[in-house]
Amino acid sequence: MQNHFAGRTILVTGAASGIGLAVAEHCTNRGAGRLILVDRNPVFADFAHEAVTGDVRDEALWDGLDLAGLDHAVINAGVAGAGAIADLAFEEWRRILSVNLDGAFLTLRAAMRAMRGRGGSIVITASAAGIKAEPGVSAYGSAKAALIHLAKVAAKEGAPHGIRVNAIAPAGVETPVWDAVPMFADRAAEIGRDAAFAEMAAMATPLGRYAKPEEIAAQIGFLLSDASALTTGATLVSDGGYTL
Repeated sequence: MQNHFAGRTILVTGAASGIGLAVAEHCTNRGAGRLILVDRNPVFADFAHEAVTGDVRDEALWDGLDLAGLDHAVINAGVAGAGAIADLAFEEWRRILSVNLDGAFLTLRAAMRAMRGRGGSIVITASAAGIKAEPGVSAYGSAKAALIHLAKVAAKEGAPHGIRVNAIAPAGVETPVWDAVPMFADRAAEIGRDAAFAEMAAMATPLGRYAKPEEIAAQIGFLLSDASALTTGATLVSDGGYTL
């Protein structure tokens, strides 16, 4: 493997599992010099250079975190949730937006402050739910749509400082976040998680399958790396054709 990130300092949020953990492993395998892995759950990866247990919505967390020398950041922490607008409790709306959007803003702000004067690259994990409307995902989809636009604004603000900001919009990815979705959890209890993923993917995506976290991590790695040096303000849709 090429050492795309040799000696570089990389921040990853939502790093305890799923896409975040896969990104951390991807960067480690490509020479990352310092990994700062943040999650509200403990990060047990044996390659974690600096594992920080904390809530990305906590402004004090970011004020106290040492991000000196930061080269790359992956803003990935998020939660799922579902419910029709007419039935959705405001508390649930705020819970989903506070993690997926407020937490992303605080992470982005901290990363951009750390990169001023030296440049760097940032990838925000959005979602195809922020592009394609579906019943029941008003809070989650709205937060992810906002992240896509936030990446564009950040790209314009960051460009004079040599900071690139892009987003990635996966559709279905086989991660633990699905366990919080009642429809999936119920079906997985009936037929098993693998079969539930396969069943949903066959219905939802023209390519007939969901992504593995490692596949999304590789695409994030490309957006972070110098191989995409002229790419900023873009959203890479990686959805198996779901949004067609």
